[in-house]
Amino acid sequence: MTRAVTLIRSTRLSTVAEYAYAATAPADARLIFLAGACPLNEDGTTAAVGDYAGQAAKAVENMRIALDDAGATLRDVISTRVLVASTRQEDLVTAWEVVRDAFGDHDVPSTLMGVTVLGYDDQLVEIEAVAAVLDS
Repeated sequence: MTRAVTLIRSTRLSTVAEYAYAATAPADARLIFLAGACPLNEDGTTAAVGDYAGQAAKAVENMRIALDDAGATLRDVISTRVLVASTRQEDLVTAWEVVRDAFGDHDVPSTLMGVTVLGYDDQLVEIEAVAAVLDS
């Protein structure tokens, strides 16, 4: 299957970042703007209360479902923003490692941000994403 997303890795920027520095999609790609994927169970309760890695995993799971409903997969994601309710860098890294591992070698441009609070009770992680697909 031909993918719309092309990841761009710069040889002139640090290799420390665990993601591509940019991505493109052709003009005829259909863009999919996802709402922030939250770590919510089907009944609306927050999953993995107090667990950054568990909430990141649930958010990725929910993002996969939203992508599937839109006709896309993680391989079609062109960028992400990972929001973590914490002032501790290690909490951000814990959530990031789950997201990074879910994407594997499709290391899309990403931003990792610590925020003061997220919208649901006990919520620690949210993942925003944009995807691009070529319709047949």
